[in-house]
Amino acid sequence: MDFVGLVTSSDFLISVLAAVSVAAIVFTFGSQITESKDMKSRIKKVAIERERLRVEEISRLRGEDKHARRKVENSDTVKNIVEKFSLKKAFADDQTALKLARAGYRGPAAITTFVFLRFVVPLGMTAIALFYFVFIFQKDGPLYLSITYSIGVGILSSYLPVILLKNKTTKRQQSIRSAWSDCLDLMLLCVESGMSIEHAFAKVAKEISTQSEELGEELTLTTAELSFLDKRSRAFDNMAERTGLDEVKSVMTALIQSDKYGTSVGSSLRVMAEEGREMRMMAAEQKAAALPPKLTVPLILFFLPVLFIMIMAPALMSAFSTNVPG
Repeated sequence: MDFVGLVTSSDFLISVLAAVSVAAIVFTFGSQITESKDMKSRIKKVAIERERLRVEEISRLRGEDKHARRKVENSDTVKNIVEKFSLKKAFADDQTALKLARAGYRGPAAITTFVFLRFVVPLGMTAIALFYFVFIFQKDGPLYLSITYSIGVGILSSYLPVILLKNKTTKRQQSIRSAWSDCLDLMLLCVESGMSIEHAFAKVAKEISTQSEELGEELTLTTAELSFLDKRSRAFDNMAERTGLDEVKSVMTALIQSDKYGTSVGSSLRVMAEEGREMRMMAAEQKAAALPPKLTVPLILFFLPVLFIMIMAPALMSAFSTNVPG
């Protein structure tokens, strides 16, 4: 049987459709399992952070060290390497914890893991590159050249953890930004119905988690801070710092001013919700306006050649066929 007959046979088509159906079923159930595991891990992280805040606040009230933390253990090997080589002094600064928190990684364990990766990744990539250049790519080449290339690869790979952290932060901020206007509308409804700001945060965190797990996590942490911290302004400032978004910071500033001067929280939220919807519409208009320039290059590279071929091919075929001697 030829290839065309095999492809068009009923048995082959039934087998292909059955395979596609089985793959779709496996993918559907697998995605649900992974999403449930991811949700459980996020809930666990929120619980750990809430317990850390509770311990810190109790320690502060008892007059103990204000930097008390609930320890989240790393492996002994990683901790020993970080402490032995003083990697935190070399790769971490005052903003490292904030950058990790904006990416969703909190606690001393996250800082230890980050500085360990910044130390290990360049060494590992240098060793792998040296093995590749010496034994595979340039077997007969000079050794110093392979070492130079390997060192260059190691230097470039030292920025890999930072780049991955920035990408994670960007994705997290995009998720928060996309659901922030809806969050403000829900919070406005809760406040105008008579809820306190703490209960409004808790209710909205539960509802908005289906749209943005990251935003739900941040609201849950803010709810915990509102329960434990002595000032609400500290909780609002912490949320603005953790997200790193201007629209969130403006809303938190409005809530701080409302709490400080006794103005209506509902009025502030209504104004901020209207501004959020306007900013969302402006962002959509900007994307729509930027679409024609972005389509220019694909249009030139892919659409126009095919169009020219479709127009010119019949004329060329007729011209060549008439010139062929009979």
